[in-house]
Amino acid sequence: MNDRDAAKARSLIAQAGGADKLPLESLGWLLPVLSGEANSKLEVAAIRRHLANRVEETAGNAHFTTSYGDGAHLMLHSNRRADGIILAALIGDDPTNDLIAKLARGLLAQRTAGRWENTQENCWVLLALDRYFNTYEKVTPNFIARAWLGDGYAGEHAFKGRTTERSQINVPMSFLMEKGGTPNLTLAKEGAGRMYYRIGMQYAPSNLQLKAADYGFTVTRVYEAVDNPNDVRRQEDGTWRIKAGAQVRVRLTMVAPARRYHVALVDPLPAGFEAMNPALATTGAIPRDPQAQQSNRWWWWQRTWYEHQNLRDERVEAFTSLLWEGVHTYSYVARATTPGVFVVPPTKAEEMYHPETYGRGASERVIIE
Repeated sequence: MNDRDAAKARSLIAQAGGADKLPLESLGWLLPVLSGEANSKLEVAAIRRHLANRVEETAGNAHFTTSYGDGAHLMLHSNRRADGIILAALIGDDPTNDLIAKLARGLLAQRTAGRWENTQENCWVLLALDRYFNTYEKVTPNFIARAWLGDGYAGEHAFKGRTTERSQINVPMSFLMEKGGTPNLTLAKEGAGRMYYRIGMQYAPSNLQLKAADYGFTVTRVYEAVDNPNDVRRQEDGTWRIKAGAQVRVRLTMVAPARRYHVALVDPLPAGFEAMNPALATTGAIPRDPQAQQSNRWWWWQRTWYEHQNLRDERVEAFTSLLWEGVHTYSYVARATTPGVFVVPPTKAEEMYHPETYGRGASERVIIE
C-alpha cells in the first residue's frame, strides 16, 4: 500500500543475523519494502545474492527449494507459494532479471488440471503471474519474427493478437554440414509484443557405444536374475550374458537433484527381450520384486513416483507431471525370448517440454544364449 517501513525491515534482517539466516519466503516479503530505498542498498544486495545462490535453475525453468520445521502447516507454507511470492518481489525489484521468465514457466509447469495444490498456492501464484502479465505482456502482440543462419535467411512468421500459435523453422542437418564452420543464428522481432523462442538440435550419434551423460538427471540400469542367479551374468567388460527363456528384472534408478516437471523415463528393450505386461491376461503372474517387499512395510500409504506407465514392444516408459528431488527407482520384468547379440540404447530421463534437461545411462551389450 506504498506505506513502507524500511527501517523496521532492516532491523528484522539484522536481528536474524543477516539475509541468509531468514527463510526465502520472508525475503520475498522484505525485498519489496527495501528495493529502491536509498539506505537499504546493502540489504537489497544481500537478498539478491542469497536468492541467486539458492535458486535451482535448468535451461527451461527455475524454482526455489524451501523448508520449514515442525509447524509448517500453521504457516500454510509450500514451495510453490514461496516461488510465487519471490517471483512478484523480483519483478518489482529488477524487471530485467533472467530468472523471472524461468520462475513463471516453472510455476505454470506445476499445475495439475489447470490449478495448483491448494487455495494459498492458487492465490499467491496467480497474483505473481498477474503482475508478470501486466509488466511484460501488457502490449498485445503484433510483430514479425525473422531468423537468419549466418548470411542465409531462414524464414519469418507474423504473430498478431493473443493466441497460442507457434511457428517452427527446420534447418536440415545436411545444410549445416555443407556450410561448415560455426555460423551465427540470429533472431529478430519487428513490432510490438513479447517473443518467446526455443532453439534445439536433433542429431544421430556416430558411435553406438554412448557414455552416460548428466544434464539434469542421473540414470542407471541393471539386469537381475529372477529364477536362477546364473540366468544373468555380467562380464568384466560390461557385457551382459543372459540365458534364453529366462525372466529378467530390469531395475532403473533415476536421480533428480531438484524438482523436475513433466518427466518421461524411457528404457529401450534389447531386441531379444519382451516386457511382461501384467495388464494382459496371457502374461500370467509377474514375480514380485524382493526389494519392494522389504521396503513396503507401510505399503498402505506408499505410492509410486510415476503417474502412468507403458510397456511397449521396444521400450518401457514411466511418466509424471511433477518429480520431487531425490532418488527414484522403477523396475519391470522381461523375458529373454530370442538368442543373439544386441546393442541396447541408453535409458533416458527428460523433461518432455524442455528436453534439454535430460540424463542418460550408457549403452549396453546383451548376449542371449
